[in-house]
Amino acid sequence: MILLPRPSPTACRLSVVRPGRAALLAVAAAAALLAGCTIDSGPRGMVDYRAAAKPNQPLEVPPDLSQLARDTRYQPQGGVVSAAAAANLPTTTVTAAAPGVVPTQRGDIRVERQGNQRWLVVGRSPDQLWPQVRAFWESAGFELAVENRDAGVMETSWNENRAKLPADVVRNVIGGLLNRLYDTGERDQYRTRIERGPAGTEIHISHRGIEEAYADERRESTTWRARPSDPSLEAEMLARLMVALGGVAEETARTTVAAAPEVPAKARVLPGAGMAALEVDDPFDRAWRRVSLALDRGGFTVEDRDRAAGLFYVRYVDPRYAGRDGPGFFARLFSSAPDPSAPVRYRIAVKGGEGKSTVSVLTSSGEPDVGENGQRIVALLVNELK
Repeated sequence: MILLPRPSPTACRLSVVRPGRAALLAVAAAAALLAGCTIDSGPRGMVDYRAAAKPNQPLEVPPDLSQLARDTRYQPQGGVVSAAAAANLPTTTVTAAAPGVVPTQRGDIRVERQGNQRWLVVGRSPDQLWPQVRAFWESAGFELAVENRDAGVMETSWNENRAKLPADVVRNVIGGLLNRLYDTGERDQYRTRIERGPAGTEIHISHRGIEEAYADERRESTTWRARPSDPSLEAEMLARLMVALGGVAEETARTTVAAAPEVPAKARVLPGAGMAALEVDDPFDRAWRRVSLALDRGGFTVEDRDRAAGLFYVRYVDPRYAGRDGPGFFARLFSSAPDPSAPVRYRIAVKGGEGKSTVSVLTSSGEPDVGENGQRIVALLVNELK
């Protein structure tokens, strides 16, 4: 077995190659170099999740399909036309569109934004949109790991973004033959929420990421750890979903998503509440949806939720210890200190008021949390809800 070097677990790297495959790749590379040709690996954009994508069948045009009528204004005219006759011909005036603000609505799809959160508002029912959104994720190269139609939640499996691979000389020459040997050391996952809102159906997309890192200083093994969510990937997926739902061009959809106006901050910390709490300038219904999305983007594990009581039951890991190995057997045996890398259960309570809502952090038993983790959770939620 030939083990090619891996410079860094988070950088693009080569994986283990068996001798038979190495010999085959060497022959293919030599043939490609001798032929002087370049095998293109396809277009490279911001995202490229091709691992699980299903190939699309090319369109087949029936042999008896009639041609569409073409505009004859710009076709050459036969015969001789005098100058006097040409002056009497009807003219067509083309009026240029006046420059203005980029619209945030295309058809029945509108883009809304609050802070770092963007979402689509579609004038269709959730039942109509569910199969379309499901087909969108499958065509994007994902498999659905969670599909709860009653809760309006879809969650994709972890997948690698192949667009982050380097376009070096070796990949350009050999093309797809080396695609399986490269790995970015990162995986992405998306959660989609489809909920009925006051002005239509709201579609939220939240991103979660993990990266491969060395487990210890000796660099003998690696482990997966969480990395921050990427708002640019969320915006890209919203634009692509807009294309799939509305039939608009990709560049138009990206411009529409990027042009969504940002409203003033609508969340703030409540320092004098006597516990870890924040205030949101939204009624309960919208605050509940926004807090749910913020928990998804913040890397929390939502074990259960009780909308009637306004409670989220979550697990939280201190980011200072995320990805680290816990204490060994003897350390746990002779020490009574809790494991800082172990997840801690909390309750996130949402209570509505007169156009405003209060979000507080409670312990697993329902008591107000006054520790440092509670303040960190509040700061994280304020950053997502502002």
